[in-house]
Amino acid sequence: MSKYTSLIIGEVAQDTNVDYDGTTVKATGGAVYYSGFAAANMGHKIAVLPKADTNVVDLKAAFADAPNITVYPVHSPTSFVTKNVYHTKDRERRTSTVDSVIVPYQPNEVPADIDAEIWHLAGLVGGDIPNEMIPYAAQHAMLAIDVQCMLRWVENGGMVYHDWPEKKEMLPYVRFLKTDAAEAEILTGLTDRAEAAKVLYSWGAKEILITHNTEVLVYDGKEIYTCPIKSRDMSGRTGRGDTTFAGYINERLTHDIPTSLQTATALVSLKMETPGPFRGCRADVEDYIKKFY
Repeated sequence: MSKYTSLIIGEVAQDTNVDYDGTTVKATGGAVYYSGFAAANMGHKIAVLPKADTNVVDLKAAFADAPNITVYPVHSPTSFVTKNVYHTKDRERRTSTVDSVIVPYQPNEVPADIDAEIWHLAGLVGGDIPNEMIPYAAQHAMLAIDVQCMLRWVENGGMVYHDWPEKKEMLPYVRFLKTDAAEAEILTGLTDRAEAAKVLYSWGAKEILITHNTEVLVYDGKEIYTCPIKSRDMSGRTGRGDTTFAGYINERLTHDIPTSLQTATALVSLKMETPGPFRGCRADVEDYIKKFY
């Protein structure tokens, strides 16, 4: 068996990002990509199970610059291909269109020799990680899930959000749940992030992380914890939630909530100052904490 801190499951995206000033950049993307780099560069041993049309996308090459990552490529006849148009300088408002998506993951695509403490489901849209993957993953490890892959759906080439009908059935399997503020409102109907986190906990998730452009919030059923975002530049906004969640859940294996939350928030604050995935190291994040926290 090959042992890892976490296994991250999700498709690699072929992104075209158009900034508010018209600057256009083609890039590799996807939650598995940003999460993998963030966790690995913090020193964790990571396995990734990326999926794409391997005739077009070299999945091992996508992660070649990241340390501590083992890539288990999965072929799909189609890749996830998308275009993101950002409307404001802070990149909080964007329009996404999707040209194609992957064939959904299946449990038998996960290699039997992977032994990971966390299985992190990091899909991009509804359908790419079916509900049946959730109890299957929970049988093997602590389950972490970014709820975007249950709420975002491709319709007529655009991205729309719908509630997750099976949420009350599936959330009891979830050790770590990540949403952003908008997703938390879709799930619970509440704009108050702390109250939304409490509802999600009452439905079964054990530890809830909610990202916002001002702070990151965590609730464990006992106490609300928050930590402020300190970024001086938002040019690296893409991948914010992925970086935060991967940083947090891997730190939580060996640290308490306040320490893990501060590390993850500092990590994403630093990452957002540079486009692309996090390519620094733990020492960079520790220096950032000393300077700004």
